[in-house]
This record gives sequence, C-alpha cells and structure tokens, in this order.
Amino acid sequence: MSGAAPEAARTAIALTIAGSDSSGGAGIQADLKTFSALGVYGASVVTALTAQNTRGVQGIHAVPAAFVAAQLESVLSDLEVDAIKTGMLADAGIVETVARALGAAPPRTLIVDPVMVATSGDRLLEPAAVAALKRDLVPLATLITPNLAEAAILLGTAEAVSEAEMREQSRALLALGCRAVLLKGGHASGEAAVDFLADAAGIERLALARIDTPHTHGTGCTLSAAVAALLARGAPLPEAIRRAKAYVWQGLRHGRTQRVGCGRGPLDHLFAICSALPPV
Repeated sequence: MSGAAPEAARTAIALTIAGSDSSGGAGIQADLKTFSALGVYGASVVTALTAQNTRGVQGIHAVPAAFVAAQLESVLSDLEVDAIKTGMLADAGIVETVARALGAAPPRTLIVDPVMVATSGDRLLEPAAVAALKRDLVPLATLITPNLAEAAILLGTAEAVSEAEMREQSRALLALGCRAVLLKGGHASGEAAVDFLADAAGIERLALARIDTPHTHGTGCTLSAAVAALLARGAPLPEAIRRAKAYVWQGLRHGRTQRVGCGRGPLDHLFAICSALPPV
C-alpha cells in the first residue's frame, strides 16, 4: 500500500538587493552565482543598472526608489527569505526605501555590504547617501562588511594602516548599531589578507594567505553573498564567515587562469561545479 509522498525539506532562500554588473563579475550576477554554488535559491531586487566591464564603470542608471520598493514587496510577500544582503544602493532615496521596507517586515538575517566604490575606482554610492546608510540601514544589520576605504568613509576618518587601527575601527563601526562587523583588509599589503570580526563577544583576527592576482573584480560582493547563503542554510555567523572566506579564496585561486575581459577579471564563482564536469 503506497502512502503519501514525504514532504520535501524547505529550500533555503537568500535575497540580494544590489546593482547589476553587465559584465557579470560583480553585483547581483556575482551574488546569484554564489548563492547557487553554495546550494541556496537566489532572488534579487535590482537597485541600479551599470554599463560595466573589467576595465571600469562607464555608466550608471539608478532604478526609481518606488520600483525598488515594488520589487521588495513582490519577493517578500511570496518567498520565505532566510537571509538578505545589500550591495550597491546608488542613492539616498534607495537606501531609505530599502531600510523602511526591511524595518517594517519581520526580522531577517541582513548582511549590509556598504558598496561605495568599485574595484576600478568608480563611485557607486552618492556621497549624500552615506548618512542615510549609517542612520537607517546599518542599525538593522546582522553584519556589515566594509573594506578599509568604506570603513574610513563610514567613520569619517583616515584608512587604517595597521592591525591595531583595524581593531579600533572595528569597535567604532560596531558602535553604529549593527550586531557584528567584518572589517576586510584585502586591499592592504602583506603576505596575509587579514580581516577582523567584531561582535558583542569581542574581536577575532581572521587571516588567509594572500593570492597574487589582479583578477579580484566582485570579491566584496561575493564574500557578503557567501556569508548570506551560509547563514540562510543555518550556519552560525563565525562559521559562515570562515567558510565564506575559504570560498572566496578558492575562487580567487581558480580565477587566476580565467580569461574574462581585458582588465581586472572576476574570481571563479563556479570552480567546484566546473571541476566536476566531464571534459568537452
């Protein structure tokens, strides 16, 4: 006698709220690749369109804030989202809209990657939007993931040039109201890439051997997306961060041999999947 089919386990879902990278290496494209690579269903809310490639950003077209709100309403009213990450938010109106929508919704894990400047040096967040980011969005965050330049802008100070200064800035960022801070030192010098994780329990130093490669396009987007994916699957925050860093490290290592574009290419988001494919 046949019984009812067993109910399938619910699929873990992560949402990216970010800009589109037309060359596919950063932004929502990088986020969705990362979600898939780490076994999570990915949804997206597009905040801006960019004309972008491995050489730089040639143009930006921000999505009207009302339409960002409409996308958020569509996704959150239907999908059971486990974790959300924000990336490029373009302007103050979009920041305020996203913060208002997330503040009114049931609490969810939120990773805020305060994207301000692309790897190429192009500005991705209007200067006037920084105050809105600090005031409205950072206090909602489970984790913020600034690099050294972004941390300095958020704090209105000079970039940290030593590990002691990184520790000090990690504490100052935590005081902005988020639950945890991952201050990324990937743009610093030295044989190791050193980050600092600060939360209520203290500060932890996280280091991996630095990979010598110019192909780092989308690294910050990918790291925050990986943390969001792993949190969506139920990993504790410190474990999610360590596993996300390992994923990015492998992506950078495998990405050294990719031939994508004529400038700073992306890391390889799908290295594990591609290595398992039979040769063509």
